[in-house]
Amino acid sequence: MSSLCLGLAGVVWLSLPWPDFTLAWAHSVEKIRWEEDYRVTSSGLLLMKARVRGAGAGMEIPDDAERQEGGVWQYQRALPPLHVLRLGRTPEAGDYDLCFEQQCHVLSKWLGPPQAAWPEVELWACARDH
Repeated sequence: MSSLCLGLAGVVWLSLPWPDFTLAWAHSVEKIRWEEDYRVTSSGLLLMKARVRGAGAGMEIPDDAERQEGGVWQYQRALPPLHVLRLGRTPEAGDYDLCFEQQCHVLSKWLGPPQAAWPEVELWACARDH
């Protein structure tokens, strides 16, 4: 079985046992929420579907997105599993939410607040015993 590992350059800072999670964030300028649902697999992180609550500067709603109840646009991408998902974390841009089991937690809960000295974090699938 695989876990979700968070860290940098292959060094594990944290391992979480959830096979499915949602990564969410607010656009740094437009403050519009984006959400991506992933499944942790032995091949990597598989993007299942994504949602956006509106368009803005540099954030276009994909042509194949379908409008859902509440004004949320949902879409799917046929992408191969990601071996590493790199997230920029800076004080200016804010932080990400990691959601599982119907609860969201800001990454700062585990990693501390975003810092200029550590401007990114990586997510990947790793062995559960990590």
